[in-house]
Amino acid sequence: MPTDDAAKTPFHDLDAYVALPRLGGLALSPDGTRLVTGVAELEPDGTRYRTALWEVDPAGERPAQRLTRGAAGESDPVFTPDGDLLFRSSRPDPDASSDTDTPIGLWMLPAAGGEARPAGSRPGGIDDVAVARGAGTVVASSPTLPGAVTGEDDEQRRTARSEAKVSAILHTGYPVRHWDHDLGPAENRLLVRDGDGWTDLTPFPGRALDDTAFDVSPDGTTVVTAWHRARGHGMRRAGIVAIDVATGGHRDLLSDDDHEYSEPRISPDGRTVAVRRETVPTPETAPRIDLVLVPLAGGETRPVAAGWDRWPSAARWTPDSSALVVGADDDGRGPLFRIDLDPAGDRVVRLTADHGCYTDPVLSPDGRWVYALRNAYDAPPAPVRVDARAGGSGPEHLPGPAEAPELPGTLTEIETTTGDGTRVRAWLVLPSGADAAAPAPLLLWIHGGPLASWNAWTWRWNPWLMAARGYAVLLPDPALSTGYGQDFVQRGWGRWGGPPYEDLMAITDEAVALPEIDTTRTAAMGGSFGGYMANWVAGHTDRFAAIVTHASLWALDQFGPTTDHADYWLTEMSPAMAQANSPHLHADAITTPMLVIHGDRDHRVPIGEGLRLWWDLVSRQPDPDANPHRFLYFPDEHHWVLAPRHAVLWYETVHAFLATHVLGQEWVTPDLLR
Repeated sequence: MPTDDAAKTPFHDLDAYVALPRLGGLALSPDGTRLVTGVAELEPDGTRYRTALWEVDPAGERPAQRLTRGAAGESDPVFTPDGDLLFRSSRPDPDASSDTDTPIGLWMLPAAGGEARPAGSRPGGIDDVAVARGAGTVVASSPTLPGAVTGEDDEQRRTARSEAKVSAILHTGYPVRHWDHDLGPAENRLLVRDGDGWTDLTPFPGRALDDTAFDVSPDGTTVVTAWHRARGHGMRRAGIVAIDVATGGHRDLLSDDDHEYSEPRISPDGRTVAVRRETVPTPETAPRIDLVLVPLAGGETRPVAAGWDRWPSAARWTPDSSALVVGADDDGRGPLFRIDLDPAGDRVVRLTADHGCYTDPVLSPDGRWVYALRNAYDAPPAPVRVDARAGGSGPEHLPGPAEAPELPGTLTEIETTTGDGTRVRAWLVLPSGADAAAPAPLLLWIHGGPLASWNAWTWRWNPWLMAARGYAVLLPDPALSTGYGQDFVQRGWGRWGGPPYEDLMAITDEAVALPEIDTTRTAAMGGSFGGYMANWVAGHTDRFAAIVTHASLWALDQFGPTTDHADYWLTEMSPAMAQANSPHLHADAITTPMLVIHGDRDHRVPIGEGLRLWWDLVSRQPDPDANPHRFLYFPDEHHWVLAPRHAVLWYETVHAFLATHVLGQEWVTPDLLR
């Protein structure tokens, strides 16, 4: 095993690692002179993160400076046309009673300077905010009890429920949960700021606005939003609705049974809406994602860049409304692209040529620059600017709020060709000192999704924490991964135990053939779909010394009806497919020690999956004192395990399990689990 003689990095110390600052979100002032991002830092007691707003110089000449320092934290910055900065915070209103709980409200930091002041509140808090770039109209979403007519009415109903100790929810439709939270009793509503109050644009939405995005036209007269409609049999579809701000009248822009529409963006000239469109899949046909344009006034829809074999996201208009800047997974990267719009044939230009993944793009007022947060598997998110006009350029890094941490190893790339002739590639993290004389044990990490790619920095599954302990980490994109074209997704659709598994084994064979890798010491790990694949691997090969399975699907007959979106599962696998691809049917074949990890509040992969997997493992162990398996259970965590101390404990347990079964060391239970 390699030894690391270099200076210790934050990845050698879990406490130092979870204390690293984390950037998220980006907003640019209308004049292009101020760029603002959120920075989450660990609170002094180490139990949660607090976000503050920092200003970054778009010209790259001045150091970043902190703008806010509230005990409750501040997030989600957005500028008004006058340059005032709006943000969300649960800091108390200085003019309100101090003995009441404060929901997340809207605050404003004046462009001319001075203290931040309240800019709007609701009893259920303020969620997302959009501002008309011309008129300055402020539109926000806010959870509101279904019977409430006004904010005061909502407050009274919430008080009555609280005083009666009532938490019950009466459902009339589906879904009833989403990822980590229950849906209801409150319903999201869209509100427009009206003097010191709010006007409700959607007084009776039901569940139409759950998990939707919206935008407001530059003149402030129209809001466009995704809108869910029930279709019967527990199914629903998301269309796009335009709402007249003056009258509250609604009209459909896009709605049909064959597509889901989301992420509407109105052009700066106020004429056109760019929308992300996804075909509704069937068990036989994978979804396809593209962009479409529809006139804001209504009319014929046209696809953007028809025939482009990538899935665009985060579409942003150029200031002259002639092009869109989008992100898209591409061959293990997440580049930015510019799509020049021309009815005779749109032109796609790749703007970034490096291996980075770009998020939160915003364009300068003159259209010269795209500002974004760039990250990669060897770099956490950091502010950059990219030439918006010339293709293939590199990013220009801006002085940000946090320095990039030193890494305990190197990042490289490998690929192989599978038996059916398909190219499969992967990132490979090598620890410092790994070579033919001191080869490193290998961890195969399997991504979730399954429609995803290992192309971005992640704080939860961070391979550098493993490299700091001497492991190499393989990060492959098997069949079903995005960024390799529609056929690559289709190849694994409905056949999870087929091509995805075969690809993982093929790329692992390629990795262990390298002189830097110790072929005799390997393990596999995965979460969510990656956990499913880890379970499938456990039942189909004994090549690995240990397997870690987090928030994993185990019995597909049970998973389908109990996940938070059973309606989608019906479009993903038929009952026969679920039977053919269910790992639990291969439990008798498992001989590899497994660490099972699950949170009780996980609604996407319910705790029943972890409980049934654990029973199927321990019930096959005749000697309870010789059970090689472990179950790390979090009663109050959900799909991701986000609390800082829980994240530390997660890694400590994984490290202990791998040390025992991969490195041959004696099992040591983490201190806080004894």
